[in-house]
Amino acid sequence: MKLRVLFFSVLRDITGADEITIELPVGSSMADLLAEMETRWPKLRDWAPSMLLALDQTYVKRDATLHDGAEIALMPPVQGG
Repeated sequence: MKLRVLFFSVLRDITGADEITIELPVGSSMADLLAEMETRWPKLRDWAPSMLLALDQTYVKRDATLHDGAEIALMPPVQGG
């Protein structure tokens, strides 16, 4: 299945991209996607414990099942100031 992955803030700096398209097997979860992202960009592991995850503009956990055509947003924690 084909997925659109969006990166925000420092995660965009780490990957060097605003967004990518990736293909994963049907039935893959957010955790599977994150594992693939961390393989490509190991520095993402530093952010993994606090990263916010959204699937089709709804916050989800790592066990969320992905679907073909999904839009995934990976964001660092919200900071105020």
